Amino acid sequence: MLTSMSRLPLNTLPAFRAVAELQNLRAAAERLHLSHSAVSQQIRVLEEQLGFALFDRQGRRVILNCAGRALLCSVQNALAQLDDGVLAAASFAQGADQHLRVSVLPSFAQRWLLPRMARWRERHPNLTLEIETSQQLADLQRDGFHAALRSGRGPWPGVMSEPLFDIPMPLIVLAAPATVNRLDDLHPETLARQPLLGDKELWRQWFAAAGLAANVTPVASFNDAGMMLEAVEQGLGLALGRELLAVDALRAGRLVKVSPVSIDFEPAETYHLVYPPGLRDWPPLSALRQWIRDELERSRDILIAGNAENTADSAETVTSPPGP
Repeated sequence: MLTSMSRLPLNTLPAFRAVAELQNLRAAAERLHLSHSAVSQQIRVLEEQLGFALFDRQGRRVILNCAGRALLCSVQNALAQLDDGVLAAASFAQGADQHLRVSVLPSFAQRWLLPRMARWRERHPNLTLEIETSQQLADLQRDGFHAALRSGRGPWPGVMSEPLFDIPMPLIVLAAPATVNRLDDLHPETLARQPLLGDKELWRQWFAAAGLAANVTPVASFNDAGMMLEAVEQGLGLALGRELLAVDALRAGRLVKVSPVSIDFEPAETYHLVYPPGLRDWPPLSALRQWIRDELERSRDILIAGNAENTADSAETVTSPPGP
């Protein structure tokens, strides 16, 4: 039985991790870009050196046993640290040819990030930002990302996580101006009869907050908030959306806030910048972190000013005396 780390065949550990995570030799071979037989051979070499089995074989299936599970946790942590170190070293070695590869949610990229890219280029003309959008959480080390923008509670294992936005982001009712102009009034009873977009349960919560027990059925739902807001701008109906994602459309008048009533949606969630620990002090990442914070502060000021203006307009409407 193996008693010394010096005899552990380290080159077999990536294969062990892949097979253990996927529970499938063929899938592991595809991930590692190796042949099925090469991966199988590496697992055999590792088990022979250790002196005990890591998997139970059931026909063509390989199932991680208790010994394998005990080893997997340490191997995952060790290889993640090595991946982090290699990524950090490569990033610092880029020199003048620096670029940032970032994973972003599609809705955040479309509605908030891309409209601000001109200011990023003005501030960092020699720093290329490579953006990849996905609804799925990217594995930063495995997929070669320097950072990701995520919405959630955090923290996430294996990465540093910094919350970026510290004010509530309630869901508000949004509509295109033309849609609002067609309505006789903006009472909840009237809104309940309009085409609604999005999640039925969220609408039920909103109408309850507005004092109306409404059983509504949205005409369409979306798996992406940016797509839903685009549908609202096209006049397809009303939607509940985050103010942050709608900030530019609200300011430009493409969308209007229909009601002062709002609801909290996952109040513990916020946007986070996540990155491998080894890149914490990497200058390009520091530049991205500061730029995002500056832009979010700008958006925050716009939202606060817009909400204050709406409050003043509402007060003026209520208190102004009737005309002659």
